[in-house]
Amino acid sequence: MTYQGDVAAAAEMIKGNGASWSAIDANAVTRMRLQNRFRSGLDIARHTARIMRQDMAAYDADPRAYTQSLGCWHGFIGQQKMISIKKHFGSTKGKYLYLSGWMVAALRSEFGPLPDQSMHEKTSVPALISELYTFLKQADARELSLMFRDLDHARDSGNEVEAQRLSHAIDNYETHVVPIIADIDAGFGNAEATYLLAKKMIEAGACALQIENQVSDEKQCGHQDGKVTVPHEDFLAKIRACRYAFLELGMEDGIIVARTDSLGAGLTKQIAYVREKGDLGDQYNSFLDCEPIETLSEGDVLIVRDGQMMRPKRLPSNLYQFREGTGEDRCVLDCITSLQNGADLLWIETEKPHIDQIASMVDRIREVVPDAKLVYNNSPSFNWTLNFRQQVYDRWLAEGRGLESYDRAKLMSAEYDLTELALEADEKIRTFQKDASARAGIFHHLITLPTYHTAALSTDNLARDYFGEAGMLGYVAGVQRKEIREGIACVKHQNMSGSDIGDDHKEYFAGEAALKAGGAHNTMNQFAA
Repeated sequence: MTYQGDVAAAAEMIKGNGASWSAIDANAVTRMRLQNRFRSGLDIARHTARIMRQDMAAYDADPRAYTQSLGCWHGFIGQQKMISIKKHFGSTKGKYLYLSGWMVAALRSEFGPLPDQSMHEKTSVPALISELYTFLKQADARELSLMFRDLDHARDSGNEVEAQRLSHAIDNYETHVVPIIADIDAGFGNAEATYLLAKKMIEAGACALQIENQVSDEKQCGHQDGKVTVPHEDFLAKIRACRYAFLELGMEDGIIVARTDSLGAGLTKQIAYVREKGDLGDQYNSFLDCEPIETLSEGDVLIVRDGQMMRPKRLPSNLYQFREGTGEDRCVLDCITSLQNGADLLWIETEKPHIDQIASMVDRIREVVPDAKLVYNNSPSFNWTLNFRQQVYDRWLAEGRGLESYDRAKLMSAEYDLTELALEADEKIRTFQKDASARAGIFHHLITLPTYHTAALSTDNLARDYFGEAGMLGYVAGVQRKEIREGIACVKHQNMSGSDIGDDHKEYFAGEAALKAGGAHNTMNQFAA
């Protein structure tokens, strides 16, 4: 249906309800419906799952078609991000939102700021999903409201060409509502707890759930020490729990992202159950750091390996440790088994952004699952500048190039910023996502915590200037003047918060009696130029 067709259909519906509906305006009904096209979180999840599946197929056909997202910790942040994307690029295609469990813990818990250890309320995750989509839907309503006003003006002024253009734009309107990849951490409990939380997250609008193979009650941030993994059967039960949650809600195309922390996790809480030699439990246990038995001690736990009785090394914390150097092998096994048991995408948490390291694991995974694809964390926990300068340094060293003017340990220093080495490193950072998607199977690149850092940086700049010598000029020059000149939509903050939409509704409901806020004396008119 077209906009005009919808108006005609609404007019027939109103006519069919007789005189009691005579004051209802078909144009207003149609506009309100277009401004609220998603009736529920499940509507959103179904819509965005289709988008993400199409994007995954496009990437399989051409690795240049990778997708991206930024982590957002508040609905307003997500809204402004998507408004900016539409402004600068004209489309939201391939651009998602990421919901970081780290930022929920640090910024959205009723306990106050917490570390990334799944101590926050599990309901805060679906609450943030719902909030993000509330703000994205409001961005739709706001933009369409402006388009409707322009359409009315074009018609009133007799500009039929402009009216036709606007009607076509309304018919082909692209929503701000995009996929969210939502972090369910390690499931916040057993498989049943994972299933219950997954349902809440999907009902709030999440089409993609990211789950990790750490122990729920021992969960750590992927970039910190002390991570403890679980045997494969435990993790696969949670993957199945997420799949059942999707299927129960009628979402056959819901997406599961299986994250492995094995590269940096050297500990396990459990010895896996083994049914027969070579099964998944036996493969998991084969990575344990064991020693031959010479004497038995009270409380010893023993396993049989290749017919020999062995003692797994156990810490005072009652955790068992894996052999050093087994992280990549464990990651590869984690990934293959996850894809073979219901996961759609992989996430390998690494300690540095190194394409060759990632690719070496993906190559091995693709020997078994040829279309394996990754979601990759372009993490702020990496010192990108130092990492890439050191990578260039090491390559130059291997090539025999002169490095007398560089100190590898101090390459972060600003004194190197304009050197050939630093400029080459910056170019490698610039093309990292494109290069990694082509070589290392990365379908989706995200930055987990960028808006946490941008909020801190911009607030620091404003506080320094406003409370310092610049005074009010600190805000005007540093914020407002830039907003006006760069076309930042929320410079008209009343409009952004819904004032004009409210005026539209007042007119629909009360007609000429409506007391509207957007009159001649509204100070937002100062920003019309």
